[in-house]
Amino acid sequence: MHAFSRTLLRAAALCACATAPWLAQAQTPVVAPAMKVQDAGRYVCGGVGSDESVAMRAAMKDHPLSLLFARASGAYLADVDVMVKDDKGGTALAMRASGPVCLVDLPAGRYTVEAASEGVTKSQAVTLGAGPKTADFRF
Repeated sequence: MHAFSRTLLRAAALCACATAPWLAQAQTPVVAPAMKVQDAGRYVCGGVGSDESVAMRAAMKDHPLSLLFARASGAYLADVDVMVKDDKGGTALAMRASGPVCLVDLPAGRYTVEAASEGVTKSQAVTLGAGPKTADFRF
């Protein structure tokens, strides 16, 4: 297991147990997906299943950018095509989100996040560097 994944798992478990003591008795530890590296960025997507969703959401505070994907009804959504462009229009990150929560590590700066699902594309501008940001996409 990648060292960052172990750290993410430990942080999520500590946070979850501190806020919900009954979770401390879980029999099987939640294994968070491994971070993927692409150019100057890193990302991990997941959140399928309640345990993994709790772990991913607990880790959101530790990443400059978190992306959330859902249907208009609120149901989680996966298999979303994502492109993050820097302020010069260059591609900083391109991926297919395998889960409804993505944690993204990119250098401080201004970015445009484009998310596409089922023929609909939505975009949001984000500025990273002054604490964690969340971009919520509803389709």
